[in-house]
Amino acid sequence: MTFSQFLTILRARIWIFLAVFLTIVVGAVALSLLLPKKYTASATMVLDSKGIDPVFGVMMPAQMMPGYIATQVDIIRSHRVATEVVRALRLSESSGARQQWMEATEGKGSVEDWFASILLSNLDVKPSRESSVIEISFSGADPRFAAIVANAFAEGYQRINLALRVEPARQSSAWFDERLQQLRKSLEDAQGKLNDYQREKGFTAQDERLDLESSRLNELSGQYTAAQAQAADASSRVRQVNEFLARGASAETIPDVLANPLVQNLKSTLALTEGRLQQTTSQLGGNHPEVRRLEADIASQKAKLKSEISQAAASLSNSAKIAQKREAELRNALADQKTRFLKLNQGRDQLQILMKDVESAQRAYDTAAQRFQQTNLESQASQTNVAILNRAVPPIAPSFPKLFLNVIIAILLGAALGIAVVLVIELLNRRIRSAQEMAVATNAPVLGILGDDPRVGLLRFRRGSKAVPRPTRAPKSRAA
Repeated sequence: MTFSQFLTILRARIWIFLAVFLTIVVGAVALSLLLPKKYTASATMVLDSKGIDPVFGVMMPAQMMPGYIATQVDIIRSHRVATEVVRALRLSESSGARQQWMEATEGKGSVEDWFASILLSNLDVKPSRESSVIEISFSGADPRFAAIVANAFAEGYQRINLALRVEPARQSSAWFDERLQQLRKSLEDAQGKLNDYQREKGFTAQDERLDLESSRLNELSGQYTAAQAQAADASSRVRQVNEFLARGASAETIPDVLANPLVQNLKSTLALTEGRLQQTTSQLGGNHPEVRRLEADIASQKAKLKSEISQAAASLSNSAKIAQKREAELRNALADQKTRFLKLNQGRDQLQILMKDVESAQRAYDTAAQRFQQTNLESQASQTNVAILNRAVPPIAPSFPKLFLNVIIAILLGAALGIAVVLVIELLNRRIRSAQEMAVATNAPVLGILGDDPRVGLLRFRRGSKAVPRPTRAPKSRAA
């Protein structure tokens, strides 16, 4: 079908098209005028999601923005916010409202939940695409009531948003308060054990006895080492003397005896006396009294030297015994000091353990106390990061139905439906309405067109001849 054919068909059935078109348009206008009007009031809110949270004092990352806005939209649409609005507006307190609820639900459920569901069905929440602004719209028959409900939803969302932030802090504060009592008792028990142990053992936090006992142990250890060396040396000398005597050597040849100062002094005196005796004997003779006296002195000195040699040899053995006894005494003293030091060290270790228990309990208590103060402060917060940007005002014009928009849609729909009806009727009752259609339908050339229209009232010959006008007007007839 060509466009000219379409225009011919439309012109032929113009009244059917106009009937359908006008029916749709008039119906849309009448319906728009008869439908109850609804007014939509909108309130806008801004979320300070990128700033510092007034409750928790933290900054929200920018990448959490989309999810955060979607979450806030779901909160506004939640049944809890709607119930908060019902309670704030006292919608369920009037007898008429309860009568409506009884008629609609037969008393089932809660009147607040029923009104909350009705409010949610007329609520629309739209977040901005590129900002943190949220629009809350409510539609109703009364423009003033629609504005009141929209503002109530904004205020109710503020309260619920704050409650969602504060309630966890209150629960945490209560938990930390209970936990603080347990930690305080644990700290008191640990401190009590430490005090009892200090009183029982006599320890203090700055006890210096361990350092003193350690110094004394080191001193005894040094003395014991020196005594061991002396005892070993004395035993070696005694063993050397015994070996000399066992070989039949004289005690005079023993190095320790020879090194004795008294023996050396006696030997020097004896040598001098013997020298004087030889001199006197050569001068006075062997029977002179002076010679006799010197001989008696020499004999006495030799006896004394022999006695001193014997005493010097015996003194080596006594020195070894004394050194061994000293070594044994120091060994026992060192063992006692070690025992005392180990016991004191063990007590000190136990004291350190108890002190660490007290420190650990103190740290746990301090940490819990700090968290309790923080959560307690958070639970008392009265500000949130949500603010009302624009409050809703009663709308002047209704949002539904929109007469101008409905008329435009009706015109487009009526024109489309009218054209469709015309085409359907034409297909059901097909007629030839032009020379082109006649030529196509008969598969024969068209010789001429007869009609009462002056623009087509000419007889034209199509076989190469020019059109010749007729002298008289042709009678009215269909195209042939």
